[in-house]
Amino acid sequence: MRLFPSRLSYLLLHLFAFCYYAQHVSEQSRVTDRVSRRLIRTYQLYSRTSGKHVQVLPNKKINAMADDGDVHAKLIVETDTFGSRVRIKGAETGFYICMNRRGKLIGKKNGQGKDCIFTEIVLENNYTALQNVKYEGWYMAFTRKGRPRKGSKTRQHQREVHFMKRLPRGHQIAEHRPFDFINYPFNKRTKRTRYSGER
Repeated sequence: MRLFPSRLSYLLLHLFAFCYYAQHVSEQSRVTDRVSRRLIRTYQLYSRTSGKHVQVLPNKKINAMADDGDVHAKLIVETDTFGSRVRIKGAETGFYICMNRRGKLIGKKNGQGKDCIFTEIVLENNYTALQNVKYEGWYMAFTRKGRPRKGSKTRQHQREVHFMKRLPRGHQIAEHRPFDFINYPFNKRTKRTRYSGER
């Protein structure tokens, strides 16, 4: 099939636009989004290896030894971009889960640094892995006893980095409220559109 110059130019223009958009989305997913409305969720992280839940303690220590419904196992998860990057903090203590340069999980009051941001990766087995943004390739992980494992010794395929999200006890109803509709006052343009539609 022969393509005329105008048709070829049209296709090239669309290809260029698509490539530019894909690159823009990729770049923006790595940049902290301070403009968009952040999504805040509340859930527990169930560790596949320990069979318990991740908890953030008042002494800034983090482990996976909490029972279902434990007050320290309730986590507040804030989206950092329109992608899958999140900040995770203990609802009770207010400390963010962060990773230091030795790969150790620590609690911090200020979670604005990249060491406190994790990328949520949904795996084929429906578990979620949490990769640190600052230390790429290092994951949040816990041993069978619920102790944190160094990020430098983790890989995505390991059971230690696999988690399941669970709603805290009693939050099934509280978290899912009906939408509230806001009635904005009419301006001249909306009045004109409304009345022309009623004729």
